[in-house]
Amino acid sequence: MTNRPGFSYESFQPWRRTFEVGFWVAVYVLNATFNSVVSQIDHPKVAAWEPWVWEWSSALVMLALVPAVIAIERRWPIRFDTWRRSLPIHLLASVPYSLIHVAGMVALRTLVYASQGGRYDFGPWLPTWGYEYLKDVRTYLSVIATVTLYHLWLMRLQGEARLLVAPDDGPPVEPLERPERFLVRKLGKEFLINAREIEWLQASGNYVNLHVRGRDYPLRTTMAGIEDRVDPSRFVRVHRSYMVNLDYLAEIEPLDTGDARLSLRDGARIPCSRRYRAQLRERFGEAMPTP
Repeated sequence: MTNRPGFSYESFQPWRRTFEVGFWVAVYVLNATFNSVVSQIDHPKVAAWEPWVWEWSSALVMLALVPAVIAIERRWPIRFDTWRRSLPIHLLASVPYSLIHVAGMVALRTLVYASQGGRYDFGPWLPTWGYEYLKDVRTYLSVIATVTLYHLWLMRLQGEARLLVAPDDGPPVEPLERPERFLVRKLGKEFLINAREIEWLQASGNYVNLHVRGRDYPLRTTMAGIEDRVDPSRFVRVHRSYMVNLDYLAEIEPLDTGDARLSLRDGARIPCSRRYRAQLRERFGEAMPTP
């Protein structure tokens, strides 16, 4: 008898795109269908097709806007250390989101009504749009919340890292004060990642995310705590929330503010605050260019 491979991050990858697209299509199709039935019951005096046009025109435009909302969430994610900065941006972004949604659904309804020999009346624009916005901002934030939870689930699926602990008896196989490997637990299994393969680290609430070959492994610790455990000849603090492996640093771009932007070999871009630029200068043995 052979053991069938279980569900894992790797096995999910070939189906990930299909799952993501299918999820959003299913959400809006079901929502439009149920809302159409309810609206038809609430408006018995209108033509039977009208409630379906109202709900489906809205759902189609919202579905078309999902990629844009996901792109905004990717640029300004909601995390423990970023939500204060990101939330106001998302509230502002919900305004054009609502305007595009309303304009799109009104255009679709106008076309359908015209094809039926009728005329669609949206009503007074400002008060009616204000009413629609109250619904749209909830929808926008619901999409953001769903995407955020999905990303957290993916992170947990990839695995969680932890420091090696001392054995019950006998000496440790490596210095525990500065381990060369981290233990990663993923779906009940454990394996090791080499500390030198960690490309960069990012603080996130009670965790520090270890970025290794495009994956994030959350480690329950603080940035100050992990800074004391990694090799100081290889890792350098560049921001209160970031640390980089100098082996993977590709470019340093000075900014007018006195800060800098670091580009890594994997394409990631990391902020470097003015406070930590001097450390980089010392590490490279020469002055960094100033703006």
